[in-house]
Amino acid sequence: MVEKKYQVTGMTCAACQANVSKTVSKLDGVDTVDVNLLSGTMKVSYDENRITELKMAKAIQDIGYGMVIETGSQKSSFKNEWDKRKQQSEAEWKQMKQRLVTSIVLLVPLMYISMGPMMGLPSLPIFEGEEHLMILAITQLLFTITIMVINKHFFVSGFKALLHRVPNMDSLVAIGSGASFVYSIFAIYMMAYGYGHQDMEIVHQYAHSLYFESAATILTLVTVGKYMEAKSKSKTKDALDRLLNLAPKMATVIRNGQEMVVLQQEVMVHDIVVIHPGEVLPVDGKIVEGYGSVDQSAITGESLPVEKHIGDMVISATTNKNGSFKYEALKVGDDTTLAQIIRLVDEAGNSKAPIARIADTVSGIFVPVVIGISIVVAIVWLLLGHPFVFALSNAISVLVISCPCALGLATPVAIMVATGKAAEFGILMKSAQALEQLHSIDTIVLDKTGTITSGKPQVTDVLPYGISKKELLKYAYALENHSEHPLAQAIVQKAKEQKIAVIEMTDFMNVSGRGVYAKYEESVYYAGNLAYIQESGLPIDEMIVQMMDKLAMEGKTPLLFYRESQYLGMIALMDTIKESSHDAIAEFKKMGLHVVMLTGDHKKTAEAIRKQLDIETVYAEVLPTEKDAVIQELQNSGHKVAMVGDGINDAPALVRADVGIAIGSGTDIAMDSADIVLMKNSLYDVVNAIGLSNKTMKNIYMNLFWAFFYNILGIPVAAGVFYPLFGLKLNPMIGSLAMSMSSLCVVTNALRLRFVKEIKVEEKGDTKMKTVVLDVKGMMCKHCVAHVDKALRGVMGVSDVVVSLEENTATVTAEAFVSNDALVEVVEEAGYEVLGVK
Repeated sequence: MVEKKYQVTGMTCAACQANVSKTVSKLDGVDTVDVNLLSGTMKVSYDENRITELKMAKAIQDIGYGMVIETGSQKSSFKNEWDKRKQQSEAEWKQMKQRLVTSIVLLVPLMYISMGPMMGLPSLPIFEGEEHLMILAITQLLFTITIMVINKHFFVSGFKALLHRVPNMDSLVAIGSGASFVYSIFAIYMMAYGYGHQDMEIVHQYAHSLYFESAATILTLVTVGKYMEAKSKSKTKDALDRLLNLAPKMATVIRNGQEMVVLQQEVMVHDIVVIHPGEVLPVDGKIVEGYGSVDQSAITGESLPVEKHIGDMVISATTNKNGSFKYEALKVGDDTTLAQIIRLVDEAGNSKAPIARIADTVSGIFVPVVIGISIVVAIVWLLLGHPFVFALSNAISVLVISCPCALGLATPVAIMVATGKAAEFGILMKSAQALEQLHSIDTIVLDKTGTITSGKPQVTDVLPYGISKKELLKYAYALENHSEHPLAQAIVQKAKEQKIAVIEMTDFMNVSGRGVYAKYEESVYYAGNLAYIQESGLPIDEMIVQMMDKLAMEGKTPLLFYRESQYLGMIALMDTIKESSHDAIAEFKKMGLHVVMLTGDHKKTAEAIRKQLDIETVYAEVLPTEKDAVIQELQNSGHKVAMVGDGINDAPALVRADVGIAIGSGTDIAMDSADIVLMKNSLYDVVNAIGLSNKTMKNIYMNLFWAFFYNILGIPVAAGVFYPLFGLKLNPMIGSLAMSMSSLCVVTNALRLRFVKEIKVEEKGDTKMKTVVLDVKGMMCKHCVAHVDKALRGVMGVSDVVVSLEENTATVTAEAFVSNDALVEVVEEAGYEVLGVK
């Protein structure tokens, strides 16, 4: 099976979407079909051995639509694909505008000559008197034919779909307008008959039965609605446009030893890219020379710039605030982080939420039912003895007021706006289904390390037994040096700070989530948690257990170390809780969610964190492989579960959960395990994601309600149900205007989601500041002092500078992200020497 996306042209309503989907899904070899009305795309999964693209295109063409097949030479980057889409959309919009303006210009005189005298307006002499009634009728005919030719696509698409028994919105408009026109032609013949037989009564009767203005007005008003709808829908793409504009159009690269400026899309892998202060990075890569302070907020949401040095990775669409560097391009074109984010947002916006299936199902049968109702309405009024004109008017009103446009737009517009808005918040929804399901969860499961906590534990206690602290750290360093576990890395860092030399052990064996053992000088060394030590059959006395309990009660994680069966000591570590976690968990509880924490920590350590954060349920001493079972247990109990984790160790649990959310995965945005990826390393973004999901679903329900309610109310009124009691009758022209306005209202309502605000954690305290003292050589006078002062104040993030000529120092107060190297560089560029930094 292969999955491909195609552009489908000619779709105008939910019925069109349903017809295309139904037609393609019936083809032999097609597995799944997902058609999106808003973007005009179709995603198909099919067997290439059983069906070809040409067969699919032919099937779609047969029912009145078109399918664009891209050749290999046409395939291009997403940017080019997006530009093509925009150009096509703009071309269609301009064409629609031209049709609309021309139709209105012709409709105004048509309405004047047909309705003006009835409204008390003066009539033209050429149309006055009964001898000129035929001239009046033929003039109306000519205006109407011209308007119908201008809007011929309604008739071409509508009747073609009708002939293939898949009627759509265009079919209803075409039948309604066509019926008015055909009856008016009949009226002209009857007028001619009256003139021929000198029967002026027939002439007068049918002169007042002309429906040309209705036929023309229906087409024009539907086009007005479509034009306004298209203009409103274009705003749903604003978020993607903003993302695409994050990347610079040009890039400076070194080729053949020369710096040259090239287009961003022309940067190649292994090119050396040159970045100066204030410039935006065009592609992803690794720094090979220099340093910089990079603002990554556009991608990862980090509030402060991050210092980058040789060997560090940098991301496209981030901004270098200070310093200059060169980096090797490693990901270019559609492989960059920004490009992957954009594609993910686009696919999510074009995907279909489960709730949209309701509209699809209804739309698939709605148009044929409406046509049936229209015929029944005409027959009933005729049987009740009313004139044919009256019956025809009601039947046409039913047709034009019942177009299911609003129904088809209710869900996709809201989904596209919401996914774009989520991307602005740094929340990547991988599908519309994830956005919808997030609304219905009642339980949220949080992995501890890296989700609730910073994921960067620190050594708090080194408690040797029978050996020195340094010796215990030496063995711990050797055992943990080859492990990537955060606890192991913290011990390695502590040993390095103590300048302890590493010793080489052999025969390493790592037991995931529990511990490690290795050999050194014929002895076996063990390190791990209590469960691992017990499984290894090593002795544990009451003193060790009491000490572990004490540390665990303080929220620390103790690790035990043994040589053979000899206890060497204990090292305790503590992972700091992220500031955002307190507020986020409090918000989850306000939302009525059951909060669960998963951790591999000792039960007492987990209990200490549980109390600190007021979490309801904790599963402690859980191995990575057991997290999936916990999620399954909660689901078996009837809960809808969202799992929040780091997306790597938690992958099985993320897949198992109803909604999997990967947190703090700034550059790993293509993870298959998560349904939602959070670019920032903040649990509070889960609050924003749930809040946005709730608002989106409320918006969709509102749209669907009004779309259904409009048709439920509109059809009886149009059919004349209330005419016998209240004399209430709907003119077909008013019906077409109401139909157009209903679609516009749905789109406008969905666009309200663009104004949803991101809720941010209230900052605790002021911005982190630092004070740096530079020893400056070469200052001779007050002018020198002024030069140094000016140079340092020009560095972004510097808030205050005090330069002392007597002490030859410059005291700088700056935000924490400002690097000392940047301060030294600007002073030296001003012509002075920096002897040291304090």
